[in-house]
Amino acid sequence: MGYLIKGIPGAILASIGIFLPAFILVGALNRVIPKLRESTWFGGFLDGLNGASLALMAVVNWKLGISSIIDVPTAILAVVSLLLVFRFKINSAWLILGGGLIGYLLTVIPGN
Repeated sequence: MGYLIKGIPGAILASIGIFLPAFILVGALNRVIPKLRESTWFGGFLDGLNGASLALMAVVNWKLGISSIIDVPTAILAVVSLLLVFRFKINSAWLILGGGLIGYLLTVIPGN
């Protein structure tokens, strides 16, 4: 959104605005969380928070998968990516680069 409004400076500022608060919170709470974990009530709350965040990520991934796997090449790419990341522990950054390259090649190859 920042890029659309102010180009590269807007993109940088939007990225800082999105990620910096999380880094500050993690840094600030890093020493406090172990002490809060000792509390039965707060430990249970943190466990529930972890479960809820995992469920949220699973639902978002499911919805992204449904909306992005639209044809045979994307289905093959998804299956191969899952195999590479879970079976062979390939870094997901390589999968993103490889998927982008394959997607680009599929758009420039005649007949696709």
